[in-house]
Amino acid sequence: MIYTNPVISGFHPDPSVCRVGKDYYLVTSSFEYFPGIPIFHSTDLVNWNQIGHVLTRESQLPLTRIHKMGPSQGIFAPTIRYHNGLFYVITTNISTTKNFYVYAEHPDGPWSEPVFIEGWGGIDPSLFFNEDGRVYITGTSAFGSREPVGIYQAELDIESGQLLTERRLIWKGTGGSSPEGPHLYKINGWYYLLIAEGGTEYGHMVTIARSRSPYGPFEGNPNNPILSNRSTDKPIQATGHADLVQALDGSWWSVFLGIRPVGYPKRHHIGRETNLVSVHWTEGGWPIMGVDGHAEVENDAKSLPFGPSQPWQEIEDFDTTSLPLEWNFYRNPAPISWSLTERSGWLTIRGQSCTLNDTDSPAFVGRRQQHLNCEISTLMEFIPNDEGEEAGLTVFMNEHYHYEIAKTLKEGKSFIQFSRRIGSMWKVEAELEYDLPRVILGVKADDFSFTFSFMSSNGEKITLGKGESSMLATEVAGGFTGLFFGMYATGNGKASTAPAHFDYFSYRPDEDLKHDLLAAWTGGNTENSVL
Repeated sequence: MIYTNPVISGFHPDPSVCRVGKDYYLVTSSFEYFPGIPIFHSTDLVNWNQIGHVLTRESQLPLTRIHKMGPSQGIFAPTIRYHNGLFYVITTNISTTKNFYVYAEHPDGPWSEPVFIEGWGGIDPSLFFNEDGRVYITGTSAFGSREPVGIYQAELDIESGQLLTERRLIWKGTGGSSPEGPHLYKINGWYYLLIAEGGTEYGHMVTIARSRSPYGPFEGNPNNPILSNRSTDKPIQATGHADLVQALDGSWWSVFLGIRPVGYPKRHHIGRETNLVSVHWTEGGWPIMGVDGHAEVENDAKSLPFGPSQPWQEIEDFDTTSLPLEWNFYRNPAPISWSLTERSGWLTIRGQSCTLNDTDSPAFVGRRQQHLNCEISTLMEFIPNDEGEEAGLTVFMNEHYHYEIAKTLKEGKSFIQFSRRIGSMWKVEAELEYDLPRVILGVKADDFSFTFSFMSSNGEKITLGKGESSMLATEVAGGFTGLFFGMYATGNGKASTAPAHFDYFSYRPDEDLKHDLLAAWTGGNTENSVL
């Protein structure tokens, strides 16, 4: 059987995995999106089903911006482990510069309040439960410190979160930039230290060292890196930040992040995604990942109990009292900004004074773009009362880079507008007068652009304009996230008096997989979207 990378498409970076019996659980970074840390379940390492979020309360995940920094704060690089009947997830909240862990009896929660680790700086903390009862925390050099760059470790009291020893530098890596994302394992009498180097861009790579002691000295693999697609023309790039797992049958596998860039120069916009490679061991006891250290699109599932994938959910009708798990807010949402019960069967969004351009939490409900080629649409009912009230669809990277098609009130008249925000430049690209309460808004995505349109009262599809995907790419917009398709509303400086109601949200992947073969695992729909 053949499986296709990525195994979790769209913005799902820094994967960490653990096995409990025949079940696998995986978490990824979520940065400034709320709820935080999506958690997935699988029985074959290929087909993953989201079962919840680890951080679902503001007390667990405060995302108030306390530092004047750009986007991509919040949650960095969680690690998931299982020990003595409890699941643990440890991570860093960059918005508060705090390292902490939470725990739960069941992977779908509820998860505990954070246990903060005082005196532990840096990012990418990982837990290792040794067979002698000791617990180790491993991570990077501390924020703003003068200590040498590298991987640090200490012993931890898992009951209290107190450090039992001083931080100790255990490995500087192979000389690549940004040694990070460490994980410690004990395999066949050796302590293996797996890390990422080269930065989470096109030089990203996975390296490994080993020692007879958890504190070293660590000997680097003479064949490092053990996984990297740098300086190749392979479709998956920036491969790194890996985590090892042993399957029930004894075989070894690794999850890792990668990107799918398009065009030249290469740019990627849907984010860093979760991929999977097999791992085999040399006679000398060193792991080799993938195909001679490279990650491929198509891979042999080997002995994995390969099962069917979950069917793609094309239509969300908002008929329940809670949002499905794929939906997120941008930072901690104001409770009054959205509702599924105010109008049964509709998602209601009430515009706040902040906008999509602000370093705040706008009235926004969105989900990740997971296919390069896809089409989305929504039926919106919105009757703006005051000048500047606005609601619609956004293709959103961060507050400095996004596109919108929306309805708004200007000089006493309602318009459908297409607008673009690219860095410090903002422009209404096109607008047409439209005074009916209901409108179907749509966005069609391909590798290189987004086309924005709406349905007029006579059923005619009217295209307002296009926006280049390259202008929202990480190489332009910066940060560590990926694009979201979102519904939003704003009063543009004051709270909106008119609610926006959304009857459904349609997300249809393109059937033409020759343009999007890397997302084939999700399935597709053979019908064309009706806008």
